[in-house]
Amino acid sequence: MKTILVPYDFSEQAKNAFEFAKGLAKKNNAHLKLLHVLETPTMTSLGTMGTVESGHEIDQIYVIELVEKRKQQLADLEAQHTDTSYKFSTKLIFGNPYAGITKEVTDFDAQLIVMGSKGSSGLEELLIGSNTEKVVRNAKCPVITIKDQRDINNIKKIVFASDFADDSLKVVNKLKKLQSTLGAELFLVKINTPSMFENSRFAIKSMQSFIKDHHLENAYYEVYNSSSEEEGIIEYAEDINADMIAMSTHGRTGFLHLLSGSIAEDVVNHAKRPVWTMKVK
Repeated sequence: MKTILVPYDFSEQAKNAFEFAKGLAKKNNAHLKLLHVLETPTMTSLGTMGTVESGHEIDQIYVIELVEKRKQQLADLEAQHTDTSYKFSTKLIFGNPYAGITKEVTDFDAQLIVMGSKGSSGLEELLIGSNTEKVVRNAKCPVITIKDQRDINNIKKIVFASDFADDSLKVVNKLKKLQSTLGAELFLVKINTPSMFENSRFAIKSMQSFIKDHHLENAYYEVYNSSSEEEGIIEYAEDINADMIAMSTHGRTGFLHLLSGSIAEDVVNHAKRPVWTMKVK
């Protein structure tokens, strides 16, 4: 991973993600880019240079002061990272956070996104979802979501939850690179639920074949029973004291997404541990 993008809103979660990304950048000698997307109350009044062309006077003052504050904060961060072993840059753009992040992923050719997550629940989770969820669902590169402070040097156990049937070679290869970078063990788990039950002997053979076919090292496997896949993944990670959860996501949207849900997004919302995800297709 030679390019790492960190969406940054100056929140505590974003700061935790930034610190985690710095550790990855050091290990990979990567270009770490911090992106701040500024949402303003009167977006149509902003000129191309960030100047206010119309709108209420109070809004104008607020926007001007906020733009200058963010510019200075980003400049300060760049000044603090002039002597790093990796390349560091920042960028300030205006508009919708998800749209801005998506465009920057392409423009920057990001190979990894590291972003903070507060999680969501209830009506917000069902109908709207967060920008983090949208990025997890649709990003073309792997995404690591961070909620609290995590030392990258302490990520030694990664749980990889899957049905081990339709994970693409690209997903597995990216996960293997992460495992190698962190020097971690990989724990494959198949969650058995009442509605999605699979014979343990068959599940174990599938995981053994998966390990052999993809030449996985330092890899272990287990069948875990739970009431739901999401709960099972989180419970298993807690039981073995894992440091990270890894999953693939199908990127479903719209009505199909509401009907089927997304286990990966649910885990991102509710897990306390960092979660690595990558879109299968």
